[in-house]
Amino acid sequence: MQWDRHLGRRLKLRELYILLIAIQAKGIGRAAKRLNMSQPAVSNAIAELERAIGFRLLDRSPLGVEPTLYGSALIKRGIAVFDELRQGIQDVEFLADPSAGELRIGSSEAMAGGLVVSVINRLSRQYPQIVFHVVTGDEECLQRELIDRNIELAITRLAEPVPEKHMNIEILFEEPLVVVAGSRNQWTRRRRIKLSELVDEPWTLLPPGTTAGAVAVDAFRACGLEPPRATVFTVSLNMRKALLATGRFITILPKIALRQSGRHPSLKALPVELPNTRRPTGIITLKHRSLGPLAELFMNRLRTAAKHWAKDH
Repeated sequence: MQWDRHLGRRLKLRELYILLIAIQAKGIGRAAKRLNMSQPAVSNAIAELERAIGFRLLDRSPLGVEPTLYGSALIKRGIAVFDELRQGIQDVEFLADPSAGELRIGSSEAMAGGLVVSVINRLSRQYPQIVFHVVTGDEECLQRELIDRNIELAITRLAEPVPEKHMNIEILFEEPLVVVAGSRNQWTRRRRIKLSELVDEPWTLLPPGTTAGAVAVDAFRACGLEPPRATVFTVSLNMRKALLATGRFITILPKIALRQSGRHPSLKALPVELPNTRRPTGIITLKHRSLGPLAELFMNRLRTAAKHWAKDH
């Protein structure tokens, strides 16, 4: 295909966008409603794009539409095109008014309630017109959000220091996991505890299928112990904290989760060693994706906050 002479003149962003909406909506009619267009207009736009490309881009059936192999390949790049275009508009808006704009980030729950919220608090005071969209999840979830270009950057504890080939990673600090109980728990009165003493206690843990959950399981096995039979498995940090507040349960958290609980001293780290749980926390971004000025500003503030936290610990 000759780009300059053929496709460069015939391919239109409008038609590519209509194709993207049709695939997302899984139907021409639903796409027409979303775009406030007639169904024939949507069909004609996609047909024109297919003529320009020279391949069928959609498979149509009574159940809706699905992208063909060629349609999937085109949309995969098209998502990046529209993302870069959106970023370009946001860059222009930021240059026109640095005090306003929107930033989409992802964060683990532990980081979201600590360093991330402290950076957002400072930036929102300095630039009250900035709007932050924050997605929380584990490392795998946040990487998917990055790949789908729903967020610009992710801040999370990392299972391994080596990122995927298409991702950049910047380490902020390293920290271990700690065993945590509520302040009313009897174990908080002990000065020394062996991990083996806690195996039969009521535990609330991350599901073993998660990366962080697997690290906790490995810590028990490194001590020659089988992992405890948890009473509650959940990814919800809020639920685990609520269970700890009853005074019965024990859990495992990143050390930084205790730092943010300074205003809520109901959580106590127990004096017990968890071997092989030290992991880096860092910023993940996509390679070959230009970051907007707001993302760069946020990352600079986050680096400063992380240095202060690491120095204090």
